[in-house]
Amino acid sequence: MPPMAASSKVTEESLRLSSLFAYDALPNHQDLDSMISNAKFIAGTGADFYDRSLTSRKYALVGVACSSIFSCLCIVAGIVTLANNGVMGVTVINMASVDSGVNLNLQEETWALAFNLIVTLCTESTGFVHNIPLRSALASESRLRFNTNLRLLTAARGWYNPNGALLNGISAVLLIISYSSTSLLVSLDYQMTNEGIAFAGLPLFILGVALLLQVMIALSGMRAVKILTWSSSPFDLTAALVHHTQLTPATFRCMRCVSALEADGNPARPSETQPSAWHAHPSIRKVVISLWGIVAACAGWAALVMYIWSKYGIKDNMSSDALTTQTWSFFNTQMSTANFIMYSMPDIGDIWSWILVFVNVAVVQGPLTLGLHCSELIANVIRDERQWRCAAGRKGLRTATNPVKSIFTHPICLVLFIAKPFLHWMFGLSFVIFNTASDGQITPLWIGMLTAQIWNLCIALFIFASFFTIVALRRPHGPQPAAYGHVQTLANLVDEWSPVMWWGHKEDGIPYCHAGQAITRSRM
Repeated sequence: MPPMAASSKVTEESLRLSSLFAYDALPNHQDLDSMISNAKFIAGTGADFYDRSLTSRKYALVGVACSSIFSCLCIVAGIVTLANNGVMGVTVINMASVDSGVNLNLQEETWALAFNLIVTLCTESTGFVHNIPLRSALASESRLRFNTNLRLLTAARGWYNPNGALLNGISAVLLIISYSSTSLLVSLDYQMTNEGIAFAGLPLFILGVALLLQVMIALSGMRAVKILTWSSSPFDLTAALVHHTQLTPATFRCMRCVSALEADGNPARPSETQPSAWHAHPSIRKVVISLWGIVAACAGWAALVMYIWSKYGIKDNMSSDALTTQTWSFFNTQMSTANFIMYSMPDIGDIWSWILVFVNVAVVQGPLTLGLHCSELIANVIRDERQWRCAAGRKGLRTATNPVKSIFTHPICLVLFIAKPFLHWMFGLSFVIFNTASDGQITPLWIGMLTAQIWNLCIALFIFASFFTIVALRRPHGPQPAAYGHVQTLANLVDEWSPVMWWGHKEDGIPYCHAGQAITRSRM
């Protein structure tokens, strides 16, 4: 018998015994041998045993290709602008007469929001490709616990490993630079009789380089490890790990949820409610706390700006109007009545001025970028749990998932996808770079902090953090054990694998009963 077939047979036999003895028996006279003979693990030893999800692979590579094209366009446009107009040069579009009545401020913010959305699409596509090899690398090291992990804060072993700590740290810095470049990219250009929207050459070039380097890191990680499945489904991943003997189901655990992993293997009674994601996944607690830390930091930032304005009074680099309900606004178009403070970059040369501006923006915007990235953990863990709980429903659980469709069908994933570009755009309204151009050249760089817009951002972050906190603390109801994408728990709970599964009570027996999966609802 071939070695793979033998190992699969051993795995199948162990799975037949897994999770049979879970909760107190109902009155009947079925014996233990009958229970074991009726427990089944339906699985093949070929490719059909689990979904390799080559369709997801195609989607991911198309997304990476689009990201590469966009990054190259940014690099080329940036080089052309720098070559023609110098380090402080801009490319001007949509010129209009000063007297035409065109609202260029609104167009400027629309362009800024559009660039934030494009950057989100690019980084999400690249992040998916980066996450799949990382997941397989952790599995090969027997360190994979959950289907979803903190991608940039979880690393495989090896300092120079494409999925290791060094390149993960570089990817995190590149992600921050991508959004920081977007905040510096769009400005207004004023000429003698015309005005228009201007795109700064250096931020455009740096945005392209940052996106392209993220693509290269993701592709290098893909080539460095054998990928078992491209599916984002925890069930395809668990089945792949079991099939390749990288995961062994434990016996007597068919009513044990993820938070009961340390408990003994004795039978357990069904529970009315299940633990929340907060209690089941240790990293989620850190993410929620970090989100509230960002909210507190934003509130402290707004309070500091108000204190500085009130302490030093009206000066050349401060507004003359206090923050009131009359001066409060969402947009920063009415600078003449806004409450803000400003400071300029020292005159140390054009390139060094840009570097200082980038450092200023990255330091302030970095926590927001990383906080939103870490929020993916909550969204994806809840998505995995909701998919698992479909097994107790009328339509059953479909193990296959579409990574694009899941963004729009799962409300939490959709909220996060919308929040990322929107909150970064709101940051751009709060932390303003006065890089107004004149005749194709940016004037000296000033940084402004607008009090009302910072408070607007703080309120939006408060709503965002409250929503994800409620989601993380919510406890699912019903006897079905919670897994939250924990692969060992799913391997213990699922005793029959198929593309569509139902979960429920399966066997009455003495001394114990059995709960598990079935390929038809009539067997529940």
